[in-house]
Amino acid sequence: MPDTQFYSRYATSNFEPDYGTNPFAVQTAWLAEHADELNIPFVAHLGDVVDRVGVEDEWTTADAAMRNLEDGELPYSVLAGNHDVRNSSDDHYDTAYDLADEPYLRWFGPDRAAGQLTDGGTDPTGMNQYQVFEAESQEFLVLALSWRASDATLAWAQGVIDAHPTTPIVLTSHDIVNADVDTEGRTGGTSANGERLWDGLIAHNDQIFLTLNGHYHGAAVTERTNDAGHTVTQVLMDYQMAYEGGNGYLGLFEFDLSNDVVDVETVSPWVVAKPTESLTSYDDPVLEGDAQSFSLPIDFAERFGGFNPSFGPGDGQWPSLSDRAVALLTDGFEGVPGSTDVAPGSTRDYVEVDGTLAHWRMTGETGTVAEGTVFEDVAGDSDLHRATIAESGSPTAQVEDVTVVDETYPYSSSGQAVCFAGSSRLTDRYSYLTTDAEAPVNDADLSDGYTIETFVQMDPDWTADDNQWSKALVRTGNRSQIPGMPWSRWDYTASPTALGISNLRELQWTEVGQDATKGDRTNWSGEIMVGTWSHVALVNDPATAETTMYVNGAPVLRTAQDTVGASFNPGMPWIVGADWVDDAATNGWHGCVGETRIVDRPLDRDEWLTARPDLSGLEVTDVPEQPVPADVAAVALGGVGTPHATVTATPAGAAAVTTTVAADGTWALDVPAAPIATTGTVVAVVQGFGGRVSDPVELTLARESEPDDGLAHTVEAQVRQLGGRPYLAVRVHNDAEVAVDVTVETDHGSRSFEDVAPGANAYHAFAVRSGDGSTGTVTVTVSAVRDGATVTDRTVLTGDDLG
Repeated sequence: MPDTQFYSRYATSNFEPDYGTNPFAVQTAWLAEHADELNIPFVAHLGDVVDRVGVEDEWTTADAAMRNLEDGELPYSVLAGNHDVRNSSDDHYDTAYDLADEPYLRWFGPDRAAGQLTDGGTDPTGMNQYQVFEAESQEFLVLALSWRASDATLAWAQGVIDAHPTTPIVLTSHDIVNADVDTEGRTGGTSANGERLWDGLIAHNDQIFLTLNGHYHGAAVTERTNDAGHTVTQVLMDYQMAYEGGNGYLGLFEFDLSNDVVDVETVSPWVVAKPTESLTSYDDPVLEGDAQSFSLPIDFAERFGGFNPSFGPGDGQWPSLSDRAVALLTDGFEGVPGSTDVAPGSTRDYVEVDGTLAHWRMTGETGTVAEGTVFEDVAGDSDLHRATIAESGSPTAQVEDVTVVDETYPYSSSGQAVCFAGSSRLTDRYSYLTTDAEAPVNDADLSDGYTIETFVQMDPDWTADDNQWSKALVRTGNRSQIPGMPWSRWDYTASPTALGISNLRELQWTEVGQDATKGDRTNWSGEIMVGTWSHVALVNDPATAETTMYVNGAPVLRTAQDTVGASFNPGMPWIVGADWVDDAATNGWHGCVGETRIVDRPLDRDEWLTARPDLSGLEVTDVPEQPVPADVAAVALGGVGTPHATVTATPAGAAAVTTTVAADGTWALDVPAAPIATTGTVVAVVQGFGGRVSDPVELTLARESEPDDGLAHTVEAQVRQLGGRPYLAVRVHNDAEVAVDVTVETDHGSRSFEDVAPGANAYHAFAVRSGDGSTGTVTVTVSAVRDGATVTDRTVLTGDDLG
């Protein structure tokens, strides 16, 4: 069980109110409950039981959690980490402790260790212990050394080893290996204290085959060769700086003596105990990284043969207990919620919100940002500009230190960011952007709460020496000058509000609330990796009197409580890229900052910059009466949609036309009439941002038939004498460009012709039946199919029209 310090610290203030449980208690309860089923003989705690050694409530929480193991008759060892002792200086060893004043001994001293169901003992200080347990008829010894074991303690430990010459040993301590990459390219470098333990105890004691420690944030597995030429596996496991202070993760080490392997799984009983509605994408009950789920091949008989030739595989075989443990946690678990973030389709694909005081998109021509270059406030009149080097006060800054790049967090729609290179507190090199002296946002009132969002990245070559405690965003000023602000040891002359990074790569948000007499409040994230982008949302909600920091959508554990709004020094600018302390800029951000927005109220997630505007509200409300006249050039459409979205109307089989939705949510466009058929054409209308579009709204447009000049024809009719009898001869010439059907009707009969080709004639001579030779009326009807509809034309000849 690694570093439970934050579970102890935040059990009553955060975990239990928010989730109904605390991770520490759930871990130990689950281990005790499943000890028989998983054949768990022993539990090892790796130190940092609590976070603040002098806070009684934390020890009470830890005591209750570890008592679950005692109630379940599951033996354990525990040791003190640096947070569990009064003085954790590297050169202050356990023999120098004032033992009567060490809370650790009051809660986890020799009497409690002696109460374990295993054989064991403690050293004269009571800070160190050993326990011998049995598994599969084989004995193992856990040697637990607390923070900064003295030479006397190492001598005591050697005595324990000498008294158990045939027992394999697992050495646990808080500080042995770290998560660094060593000179040989392996993960897990040995710390200075780890080297002391190696030289003073591990290397020459072949019985020590495995070491376990916490303290350093992360997980690592490495190997070293001892004086006997055998491998010692060293494992680091510490998740305190991860989501929710560790999210309840612990390590299960399954010793398969029959198959010569140790299988390791990293699991969280607490994840599956959380309410379903509270789960985030960080809540996975089983971790599968290289240093989280792995196997260690060990030929036990060979490895232990030098000191215990009789060591064997035990008295029985079990099925895979690791698989069983994983199944216990994952069966019935509904799964980690997937990310609901949607990639932006274009640079305008973000939600505009009421109450926006400033929104800097950090866009421009890529490359070096000249001094004085302006970054527009797209929501108002509070533009940023790059401070000149002279204005900044940095004696070492260079013009090329500030650049615009085509890179940012994947769910920021701006697509660009401003980067600050070369920043170092050691060389006093920094640059920054600043609002103008008269910018309205300088005097913004945040008394009703706020949401401040930004996107940040630390440069891959960020180091704590050069860049610790640097700031990305600051509302400048001097908090000591705010009426009512009490004196404090830290940051008394710092700016009233700032977002920065600690020496441990934790994002820190520090603020002085509206009521300055309460002093400052602080949020802390877990460890942030260099070279990676993070979306940071800081939401102050007067309803809860809390400021919550969200990193990539997940709330951090360490929230600021009992705080409403934010105090400020009137007229002081906001700056991006540097800190402001003692009334001057300092300590520049080494990395990039993306778009940044300040809003004067708490926002829900669906209003954040990572959210996308809703596209479901597209309507076509303005459609002319159908069919439209045949002679119009375009059909006007209009409707409502999402402001700034692109509306696209596409007639079937024809090119699309587009327009942009106005700020008031209305739009209008003209669809060319040419592709609109008289029988109707379907037009699909969508709205969207780039490749992200809505479902189509479909409507049918139709237009009237074209005038009949498209069926041009010529009619000739005259009376002729044939064989002494009169005939009415009618000739119809097809002048159209399409074949036509022709019907000729006269007082003397009628005749129809089909598919008369363009340029051809339809001809017939009708015998005149009237005695006086009158020809009467000739009616010619011409028809054809055009655009799916029948078009007709008609010519009527009477009297003088007949030749």
